[in-house]
Amino acid sequence: MTALDLSSPVAVVGTGTMGQGIAQVALVAGHTVRLYDTVPGRAREAAAAIGARLDRLVEKDRLTGAERDAARARLLAADGLTELADCALVVEAVLERLDVKQELLKELEGVVGDDCLLATNTSSLSVTAVGGALRVPGRLVGLHFFNPAPLMPLVEVVSGFATDVTSATRAYETARAWGKTPVACADTPGFIVNRIARPFYAEAFAVYEAQGADPATIDAVLRESGGFRMGAFELTDLIGQDVNESVTHSVWRSFFQDVRFTPSLAQRRLVESGRHGRKSGRGWYDYREGAERPEPHTAEQEAPPAYVVAEGGLGPASDLLALIREAGIQVREENEDHGTRLVLPGGGRLVLADGQTSVEFRDAVCFDLALDYRAATRIALSASQDTSPRTVAEATGLFQALGKKVSVIGDVPGMIVARTVARIVDLAHDAVAKGVATEEDIDTAMRLGVNYPLGPFEWSRRLGGTWAWSLLDNLHECDPSGRYAPSLALHRHAYATDKREGTS
Repeated sequence: MTALDLSSPVAVVGTGTMGQGIAQVALVAGHTVRLYDTVPGRAREAAAAIGARLDRLVEKDRLTGAERDAARARLLAADGLTELADCALVVEAVLERLDVKQELLKELEGVVGDDCLLATNTSSLSVTAVGGALRVPGRLVGLHFFNPAPLMPLVEVVSGFATDVTSATRAYETARAWGKTPVACADTPGFIVNRIARPFYAEAFAVYEAQGADPATIDAVLRESGGFRMGAFELTDLIGQDVNESVTHSVWRSFFQDVRFTPSLAQRRLVESGRHGRKSGRGWYDYREGAERPEPHTAEQEAPPAYVVAEGGLGPASDLLALIREAGIQVREENEDHGTRLVLPGGGRLVLADGQTSVEFRDAVCFDLALDYRAATRIALSASQDTSPRTVAEATGLFQALGKKVSVIGDVPGMIVARTVARIVDLAHDAVAKGVATEEDIDTAMRLGVNYPLGPFEWSRRLGGTWAWSLLDNLHECDPSGRYAPSLALHRHAYATDKREGTS
């Protein structure tokens, strides 16, 4: 089954931002596109808006004048659904309500031919449920574009329970022909991106609710240590707190209130107060005129230690040993089969975040995971009330000597980056085990859909097959609510890794 022929007309019903974006994508690809909206005059307004965007593409040398003129000639505003009768594909992008979408699609079935592919751009509803009222549900597929559709490369192609393989394949190949990167996905709450991305927000909010750190510090650590494009607080302010919380609630409810997807009470209070982010002027941050952006907590300069003792190879943080030597600090190595810590001159220990609290160790500071310890510009440290000031100072001075800013946070098990990555890895393994998508498609979706520096399986391979399981198992001991319990899929993966490496 191949992509739709360019001679086949495509229709988009619903002419909001997303509908216009999808129409523009199909139009630039070469299709005749018909726009329809139930509000009189709205389709013509949308066609004019798309025409203006085509003008800007010409100004940016991304379209020629002739291509723009040809595209404009192919863009038509429809006054009624009957004008869509000869379309080979109709994409609905109407109100995110099941009854509204079902009624529209039932109407469309009475207009278009039986070979017309129907698509829903829903981001939170079940594709199966949307198609449940159709006479021919096998031709309905989810085409979940990301906003802004002309710029974002990812499209999740979602097969509902009744979707025919031929329909899903044709939708997939059509999205690819339009210049997008499609990924195939089963009909699961949140699909790929909105399902697996939940911990990125949830863990940042959990650290904040535990008074481990303020939003500006958490965001800075996620960016400057974790390598994420934006922190969770600034990203949800950009998305809209009401929108982000709505998606979280939808996924949580759809999974029968699974504790792993529990919404944040702090975010709920933010939404209730009307602080919806950039669009309302205030969210986690204040965007009103003259407001100052809060700075992340950054520790004062401390003297570096003269030496450190390395007990083991530091696992995922092994690059630190070379960096410490390059900074002129002596590294004394002691052979320990499973050591992942440094001993400081004062006797305190510096331990890579492993899901345990600092208070569980005698005089210890935990340091957070980094995407790349050489490139990271900030490192988070975690200390308990029992950690000596000297140990905190020596740990701080050590990372400052490596050219890093240091943020000292509260005694938070798993810290910030480590717990976030571990939970993302866990949900990804769980999704593959349940047939949601392939490892490759999940990595592609998370990199392109939410700009993660690595896909979950790329993280997993880099960190080692047992790393995420071990960290979450320790977190589960600290918080036995089930939120951090490793999935069966991750347990199997860790156990298989142990067997291959001969460590069990």
